[in-house]
Amino acid sequence: MQKVKQHAKALFMLMRPWHYFKNLLVFVPAFFGGSILESWGLALIGFLSMSLASSGIYAINDCRDAAQDRLHPEKCRRPVASGEVSQAEAAVLAGLCIAASLLLLLAVSAPGISLLPLALYIAVNILYSVLSFKNIPIVDVTIVALGFVLRVLFGGLLAGVQVSDWLLLTVMMGSYYMALGKRRNELRDAKKKTRAVLAHYSYEFLDKQMYLFLTLAVAFYSLWSVDARTAPHTVLTVPLVLLLLMRYSLVVEGESSADPIEVILHDRMLIVLAVLYAALMFALIYLQGGAAA
Repeated sequence: MQKVKQHAKALFMLMRPWHYFKNLLVFVPAFFGGSILESWGLALIGFLSMSLASSGIYAINDCRDAAQDRLHPEKCRRPVASGEVSQAEAAVLAGLCIAASLLLLLAVSAPGISLLPLALYIAVNILYSVLSFKNIPIVDVTIVALGFVLRVLFGGLLAGVQVSDWLLLTVMMGSYYMALGKRRNELRDAKKKTRAVLAHYSYEFLDKQMYLFLTLAVAFYSLWSVDARTAPHTVLTVPLVLLLLMRYSLVVEGESSADPIEVILHDRMLIVLAVLYAALMFALIYLQGGAAA
């Protein structure tokens, strides 16, 4: 019985549920569009569907990288790399998660067009893992950034909200910043370059590029906040966004691995600032009756 429980836990860990935090982006269009109170149910379905899809991708990725992961001081503990889950089991789990992700949307009669960003997310991430696109410099971080943008587009199509181009650009630039920061710290900390693409990067290149994209993210967010179609007074959130980004950068410049989920979930100040941002944005959109997407 104990072995069964341990195996079930290993399968659960293979799905990386803590990374579902990224999929909260699915709620962003409805929230900023002023319709979250009416469409939260469909947004929740979208969150679950994207979470299942991402779990399937993680399982595929762990199968593909098992040999490399065994050489890494932390990744060697992953279920497939450690031998707790066989590659066959991981492949079956991946197929079930991806199928369930698509079937869930069909079961609730979600808008057919909303399947497009989800299918594209699955397709590009299979290219990333199976066809080794993650070993091609620039392409690797582009696919990571695209994943965040597709989450927002997915949420917008589910909620029937047209997402602002400024907001999409903000998400894209911020995603590049986080992806480049993760690569930079991996390169800094790697005694053995267990990620092949690191051989093509230099610390200086990654450092310069990540702060270029951070600057662009701030600029595009500021433009979105003063857009005529955005809720009134949204510009008041810009100082909070700057504080969030400065705190994130401070953590990343320390001993952090720069994995976005690890950084956000393990820093209390970031969590407090994020909650304050969400509360202020809720007040500006819903108490004024505006829409910001």
